[in-house]
Amino acid sequence: MAEQKKEVGHNFLAKLGKKRLRPGGIEATNWLIDQADLSADSRVLEVACNMCTTSIELAQRFGCQIIAVDMDPKALEKAKTNVDQAGLTDKITLHQANAMKLPFPDNSFDVVINEAMLTMLRGQAKSKAIQEYLRVLKPGGKLLTHDVTYLDPKMTTVLANLSQTIHVNVEPLHLDAWQELFKSNGFIQVTAKHGPMTLMSIPGMIRDEGLFGTLKITYNGLKKENRQQFLSMWKFFDGAKADLNYIAVCSEK
Repeated sequence: MAEQKKEVGHNFLAKLGKKRLRPGGIEATNWLIDQADLSADSRVLEVACNMCTTSIELAQRFGCQIIAVDMDPKALEKAKTNVDQAGLTDKITLHQANAMKLPFPDNSFDVVINEAMLTMLRGQAKSKAIQEYLRVLKPGGKLLTHDVTYLDPKMTTVLANLSQTIHVNVEPLHLDAWQELFKSNGFIQVTAKHGPMTLMSIPGMIRDEGLFGTLKITYNGLKKENRQQFLSMWKFFDGAKADLNYIAVCSEK
């Protein structure tokens, strides 16, 4: 029997119907939003917007103007469909763009939000992206980030297994290292919140997707063509729940 083709973790979960693809789910995203002091006058950039879930919520709640960018043209197709269906084409503009070379002038945005992407950048690429976020933010502007972290600096095996499980060569940082990274790249005030990673926990999924959404994702995951990867991811994240955390960070320029 041919081995089942493995997909990048967040693309696989999106295919199953998961709308929130962030390590701390809606709890972490809402904490970030609370730090931003958003209003209808705010100019927002979302980097790695994926299907535009967060941008749509911001536009609906605050009426702000948002530019949402992603490198993946397929993600942007889904984002466009979602923005059109939400009736928010006057509030959200979509672009294909690279986080490390943003096509926007200096001092353009009040808020930059970037969830679950910096973990996927390795080495100096993290700093390069953060410096771009700093560049396009207005003085006093805020960078809102949401990533994977850990508390035990010795857990190299779990981190290696994370990359194998989600099929992306990720590089999460220790809790303290994330905060130091933003400070060392020019941000003057850094505030963080962390907690258990809830991406595939049952309580977290119900909170993020609702009961019906969680049942739908599970049903799709257990289909023959998805079962192997779904159960592999479920088993890993359940086993690593004491080791992996999310971190949400608000950094001010």
